[in-house]
Amino acid sequence: MQLLILVLLPAAFLLPPRAQAGEIIGGWEARPHSRPYMAYVKIATRRGRKTCGGFLIRDDVVLTAAHCNDEQGHITVSLGVHDLRLREWSQQEIPVLRRIPHPEYDMHSLNNDIMLLQLVHRARLNECVGLISLPSAWQGVCPGAMCSVAGWGRTSARRAKGSHVLREVDMPVLEDYVCLKDPDQIYHYYNASTMLCAGDPKQAKDSFKGDSGGPLVCSKIAQGIVSWGSLNGTPPGVYTRISRFVPWILETMRMLQP
Repeated sequence: MQLLILVLLPAAFLLPPRAQAGEIIGGWEARPHSRPYMAYVKIATRRGRKTCGGFLIRDDVVLTAAHCNDEQGHITVSLGVHDLRLREWSQQEIPVLRRIPHPEYDMHSLNNDIMLLQLVHRARLNECVGLISLPSAWQGVCPGAMCSVAGWGRTSARRAKGSHVLREVDMPVLEDYVCLKDPDQIYHYYNASTMLCAGDPKQAKDSFKGDSGGPLVCSKIAQGIVSWGSLNGTPPGVYTRISRFVPWILETMRMLQP
């Protein structure tokens, strides 16, 4: 069985052996602007356009997945968005000035799958655009904790396009062994020190293509970043473990002048 990286790509784009995460499966439409930290990330490439999720951690910095990057692509971030079909009064569309993927990101194993996007200018914070807190450095989230994930990705493996509206779903954090024990070696590259395993395998609730880069939120704290999962959207999914990277995030942001 292969894994899926959750970026929403043009149909002609070839996926790597593992799939990247995308749309929310088994979830529901989020209450509009109830997650003011959510960012819709658009990457214009030579092959067309791909999209990811992200989240605002400083008024000029969005956190997302490193696999969403395209060295030649122009990146724009939309904040205050709920329905992508509408030009909402709350929407702020801001180009990206700098992209800073983790220096040890491995595109083969998807280890260290984390990237900072510095915006051209600061976002206007209000009831529809806001920040989300990060965990303390090395502060883990306990297995069994109920968390949530949101995105505009695909809602099933049968759908070719993502959702027009932001969708969300609740899911538990699992023990690392649930991902490590996979008999088909789907999770061969799972690294417990930098990744989180989440999503009850008995329930059809997961992130999927197009949700990459969005936050796994536990008790109002961003603990994970949607990274990769199975090609058919079957849980569990794999998330970048944010607490492991907090020192790098803070040090990098200190060097980014607003």
